[in-house]
Amino acid sequence: MNIFLRELKANFKSLLIWGFIVVLFVSIGFAKFSVYADNPDMLAILDSMPQALLDAFNMQAFNLTTLSGFYGVMFTYFALIAGIAAAMWGSDIISKEERDKTVEFALTLPVTRSKLVTAKTLAALVNCSGLLLIIWGITIFSARSYQPDSEFYDFLNLSMLALFITQLIFLSIGVFLGCAMKQYKRAGSTAVSLLLATYFFSIISGIHEKLDFLKYFSPFKYFDAGMMLRESRIDV
Repeated sequence: MNIFLRELKANFKSLLIWGFIVVLFVSIGFAKFSVYADNPDMLAILDSMPQALLDAFNMQAFNLTTLSGFYGVMFTYFALIAGIAAAMWGSDIISKEERDKTVEFALTLPVTRSKLVTAKTLAALVNCSGLLLIIWGITIFSARSYQPDSEFYDFLNLSMLALFITQLIFLSIGVFLGCAMKQYKRAGSTAVSLLLATYFFSIISGIHEKLDFLKYFSPFKYFDAGMMLRESRIDV
């Protein structure tokens, strides 16, 4: 329990920073939505964009003049933010002991190594859950001015589940790299690099049919925001 609480305290500042990033992103996003809201003329902007770009970012799946549609476009970026945070927390919980020269002390604690890693991982999982609650809360707060309906809330809640699973995937990758890599300083950068690579796969997989197979290598393609909005279910 002491290890768990120590990790929570050590990562609290990081959680606040990521929370601030989320608040800033949502604030900017909804400021842009105020221009699109109930303004069909703004959709003409999409007609001037290349078709490949629209397909890559799945922008044609949503009506940007509606609250649910605009949030559907934001969902991918929420997944990117939450995924990066999870990957960094996961890779850092072990590698930081090497960085801070406290690994010998950690190994002398009267607990098994498995319990040590488990306690640290649970602390990182709590951070992920905390960030998810911030995303959920600030989105509801920002959307209140646009009279959200039940469809929006259903979509939002379902997307939170998808985001949490995405966090678990990248948290696991981060923990694995933090434990497995001998060059501990590269664990975090490697985890984030892998995440960005999978995000790149998610983009180019929508550009051409021959590249469609890349979606199976990208957690960002495991959850179709359009499906969640239209059918209120997760399609993996």
